[in-house]
Amino acid sequence: MTDDPRVGRLCIGYAGTMQWYEAEVQALERSCASRVNGSRPPVFYGSSSMRLWDTLAEDFDPRVLNLGFGGSTLKACDYFFARLILPVNPRSLLLYAGDNDLGDGRSVDEVVGWFRSLANKVATSLGAIPFGFVSVKPSPARYAILDRIRRVNERVHREIESFPMGYYVDVFPAMLDPAGKPRLEYFHDDGLHLSQEGYRLWSRLLEPYRNEIFTG
Repeated sequence: MTDDPRVGRLCIGYAGTMQWYEAEVQALERSCASRVNGSRPPVFYGSSSMRLWDTLAEDFDPRVLNLGFGGSTLKACDYFFARLILPVNPRSLLLYAGDNDLGDGRSVDEVVGWFRSLANKVATSLGAIPFGFVSVKPSPARYAILDRIRRVNERVHREIESFPMGYYVDVFPAMLDPAGKPRLEYFHDDGLHLSQEGYRLWSRLLEPYRNEIFTG
């Protein structure tokens, strides 16, 4: 189960699947063209957990450029990197993605491979900028695949620490109750998307990384 029906259409092929994001990606391209003007903002990139953070400016900081797009996978973030990230030339990049890939049945190895591909693009095209990954969250709707989520998080954590300015923001444990189950107050009723309380939690967990985000 993904948080967007477009993600489930992998059977039509790689490029065909990416067409489902095209309208939203084009809208982001237009928005960037009118807003960035060489300013090199910090960028938050990834799936709906980024895109739906409507209060990002109030919760965290108005200088962040939000380039999340609905239902996106790590695979899609890798695919659209050249169109969405390169023109902005961000001073730093914070990524959240991966749970839609896992929810669509992709393997841990596949998800980590897509992260590795994207990370290599960051290193090759953007140089030594601060590059962070927010751990895949433990959504109630994906409780059955919590073990795979943990394994992706562990492996991506190791991968990103090999980058000179890489860092890992671990939101996973803070979103669980003492019994190890997702805390429902951090999620909407759909069990997938974050509630306002969930975004406030993320803001607090990001505070220690302000230097990485804003001084790249």
